[in-house]
Amino acid sequence: MNIIRAENYKEMSQLAAKKLVEQINEKSDSVLGLATGSTPEGLYEEIIKAHKEDNISFKDVTTFNLDEYVGLNKDNHQSYYYYMHHLLFNHIDINGGQVNLPNGDAHDLQEECNRYEKAIKQAGGVDIQILGIGLNGHIGFNEPGTPFSMQTHIIDLDESTRQANARFFDSIDDVPSQAITMGIDTIMQSKQIILIVSGSQKAEALEKLVNGPVTEDFPASILQQHANVTIIANRDALSELSK
Repeated sequence: MNIIRAENYKEMSQLAAKKLVEQINEKSDSVLGLATGSTPEGLYEEIIKAHKEDNISFKDVTTFNLDEYVGLNKDNHQSYYYYMHHLLFNHIDINGGQVNLPNGDAHDLQEECNRYEKAIKQAGGVDIQILGIGLNGHIGFNEPGTPFSMQTHIIDLDESTRQANARFFDSIDDVPSQAITMGIDTIMQSKQIILIVSGSQKAEALEKLVNGPVTEDFPASILQQHANVTIIANRDALSELSK
């Protein structure tokens, strides 16, 4: 597990973007696993900058997002489909047919999980997966207690997760109670994982990830067993590890 220290959020975002650009330069048809939330926003800004200023092309790239809320259609501004297009895909030269997100509004959610897992495998697996970490140790939307053996599945969101995401909605009542998420086994099959962490509020979770036991009660702890994980974290997020 390689830990890269960034001074601040901007440098964290730049370092993560550099890793993705290196991957695309090495393999133009890379399969990227992407995340949502507030932490990757700066990363996506840097990716757009690399595309516009350095002519980095995404026309051969395929992407798979970690998760999507159940019950939100593509036009809903709180959906991750909207998030990804608004913050990234609409600003780069990626082929829309190579962009993949779970359909949280599917008629048969279990069939959608099966379809998504199969699509990842048919693409050859994820070359480089971007992750964040939740305060309770979730990765993707794999909440504490999720079996490490799970592939893409439907998850009931913890109240703490819904509270953390309520800032994006008009009220907590509008936050969906379920999501479709890549499973922990799915994530662990990625060839390389980059975990980006920012802010003192994530410091305790990051310390627990690095030094704590590997347990399903803290899903991110499984990353200790992956052969190629890079953690890019700013100074505040690393504060508990510095003690």
